[in-house]
Amino acid sequence: MRNDVILVLVVITALAFDFTNGFHDTGNAMATSIATGALSPRVAVALSGLLNLVGAFLSLAVAATIASGLVNTADVTLTVVAAGLAGGIIWNLITWLFGIPSSSSHALIGGVIGATLAAAGGSAVKWHGLTSKVVIPAALSPIIAALVAATGTWLLFRISRNMTSAARGHGFRIGQVGSACMVSLAHGTNDAQKTMGVITLALIANGTPASGSQAPFWVILSCALAISAGTYIGGWRVIRTLGKGLVEIESPQGMAAESSSAAVILLSSSFGYSLSTTHVATGSIIGTGLGKRGAEVRWGCGRADG
Repeated sequence: MRNDVILVLVVITALAFDFTNGFHDTGNAMATSIATGALSPRVAVALSGLLNLVGAFLSLAVAATIASGLVNTADVTLTVVAAGLAGGIIWNLITWLFGIPSSSSHALIGGVIGATLAAAGGSAVKWHGLTSKVVIPAALSPIIAALVAATGTWLLFRISRNMTSAARGHGFRIGQVGSACMVSLAHGTNDAQKTMGVITLALIANGTPASGSQAPFWVILSCALAISAGTYIGGWRVIRTLGKGLVEIESPQGMAAESSSAAVILLSSSFGYSLSTTHVATGSIIGTGLGKRGAEVRWGCGRADG
């Protein structure tokens, strides 16, 4: 049964979640660049917002996973979607308040799955899709990102071992501008897609498009604008934790961490895997500590952030 009033409320709530996702996850792309002085905070956040907007238009694979790959659309109502969104927004706000770089993505997916379980039971959840597209990538992606970042850090320090500290820092800070831009672009291809998928799921539940339909253009545009606006506002509490709380970052480490994060996120987006970009970024930063001789990794902070 169509209920356009509730649908409008759900869309507004979804865009509000997308906005909180943007300011919650700004640190994923820009924390290391700000920490090393490669970019000023204002320029970094503005650049991240713009590239999140661009990235949201590059792929719809993750949106398709959220819209029809995790739950049976026939068993989902607008009330279920609204409840899932409410859970995700509350979690985002609580973790942002305490500066914890938790996963906005998993909060949203968990909210939708939980609401579906409460409304229609376990048979309404596509457990195979949930496992292959969400659970396994969530478990493996931070480990892979850490290994790639550790290897990259070791290589960068080895290649630049004959350079002075000043020359190394200047050169890699320039490189960080490009790698940070790639992370922001990648973030748009993955995180913005999740809200697109949820709104598309709500449209299907309301009987607007057929099951399995792609996100309409207005959904893509509105989600892209919402996440980029949230990114521009900036999650400064989370930036402080990722930039300084886990590892003392130098420019080669920052470039290695950002390059690792961008590669893992972009590859996963192309396969429709819904990742936690926060956990990928955290894994990459920890990996740079492992890859540099004598670096200190604050494991207690890392466990709290997970």
